[in-house]
Amino acid sequence: MDLRKLKTLIDLVSESNVSELEITEAEGKVRIVKSSGAPVIMQQAAAPAAVASTPNAPFQNAPPVAVAEVVVTGHAVKSPMVGTFYRSSSPGAKSFVEVGSVVREGETLCIIEAMKILNEIEADKSGTITKILSENGQAVEYGQPLFMID
Repeated sequence: MDLRKLKTLIDLVSESNVSELEITEAEGKVRIVKSSGAPVIMQQAAAPAAVASTPNAPFQNAPPVAVAEVVVTGHAVKSPMVGTFYRSSSPGAKSFVEVGSVVREGETLCIIEAMKILNEIEADKSGTITKILSENGQAVEYGQPLFMID
């Protein structure tokens, strides 16, 4: 499996509520498991029948191996509801925060629209915004990490 594809899958698992993802392709099987916030990838060889039909399969004799581990540091501000994420109060307005912004507890970080009601989401910890994990206008789930604060 392509390294860029693996990185994309790791990022998707890291930034979502998915705890486990398994993908089977001709060249083998990849399983990404997120335990305590850090996804771990395990690659397995293709099934023997599949290997027989593809003699040059790259994972032919490979045992399951831990390939990568992503460590997420800092405090995650999570969505308290299902809705639509907005970084600013209106389409043309300046975003509430940017990466590198210093925020205090109680300061507005974003808005989540749920059932035509705009809900301001406030920082539950003081610190510096190190990562914004959602895109403007993106649907978010309950408990989904939105920001990382250090």
